[in-house]
Amino acid sequence: MMNIRRYRQADESDVIELWREVFPSAPARNDPLKDIELKLTEQPELFLVAIVDGLLVGTAMAGFDGHRGWVYYVAVHSTYRRRGIGSALMGEVESTLSQNGCPKLNLQIRSSNADVQAFYESLGFEVEDRISMGKQLAPLKGEIRS
Repeated sequence: MMNIRRYRQADESDVIELWREVFPSAPARNDPLKDIELKLTEQPELFLVAIVDGLLVGTAMAGFDGHRGWVYYVAVHSTYRRRGIGSALMGEVESTLSQNGCPKLNLQIRSSNADVQAFYESLGFEVEDRISMGKQLAPLKGEIRS
């Protein structure tokens, strides 16, 4: 039986372990502990975990800025995939954001990740003609800025 609930501080090590398994090539700037700490300062109710038989097997982190919603860190442990956990997490994210007046949900995936693209398309997401841009505002781990 699966349960989706808000993240709790006691979940920290399990979440970090899951993210390291699911996102092994994440950029150095994606420090899981820091990302968790920052999320807990803003809309912590939008940080969800999926529990199966007492084990944390999935996560989804979302946010709503009043204009658009965004979802990050959708992760399901490899041995629990294709059981509806990712779909259930996304459904909970969409429901919560909709209840808060969010008109549209955005997400980004790496262009090389065709399996994930197919998953999101099965949930009704469409590829949009956009260019994703970013600007690093904080130094990367170990980087010194002058």
